[in-house]
Amino acid sequence: MRLHTKMFKSKAFTIIEVIAAIFVITIGVLAAFTVVQQIVFQTITVSSRLTAAYLAKEGIEIVRNIKDTNWLDPADPPWNNGLGAGDWEADYNDSSLTVCPGSCDFSNLRFLKINGGFYNYSSGTDSKFKRKITITPEGADKLKVYVEILWQEKGQDRNITVQENLYDWY
Repeated sequence: MRLHTKMFKSKAFTIIEVIAAIFVITIGVLAAFTVVQQIVFQTITVSSRLTAAYLAKEGIEIVRNIKDTNWLDPADPPWNNGLGAGDWEADYNDSSLTVCPGSCDFSNLRFLKINGGFYNYSSGTDSKFKRKITITPEGADKLKVYVEILWQEKGQDRNITVQENLYDWY
């Protein structure tokens, strides 16, 4: 009988061993949860930055489209017609640039709306993105175009800026 009791005692866990095991498992689970949380946050951040980069490039393409339309117009307007110096807003639903309201900072710019996967200012639900297009003429045959996408994420202001030079085709 004594042998049986000794075997039983040697197989049992002490309360200290149980607490230590629970502590180690808890630390492991919390570490895994923290890693997953960081991955989700980084994924959202990278997704926002990618969308902002596409919206910035789209802003350049809008200005380029206006320039190309002017250049190909048989009525022969100046190549930079409608592309004056200043800060502008634009989307592909419009064929021209719209003057920024107010001082053209984050609080005065309009939110781009998303409708069916397309961004515009006229229909859909507000996205978190705002776009500012700045045009600076540099001589008679060159425009410097800056497009800045602004948004807020996790209480922080974020932005991406793209710059391109557009030229008259002579």
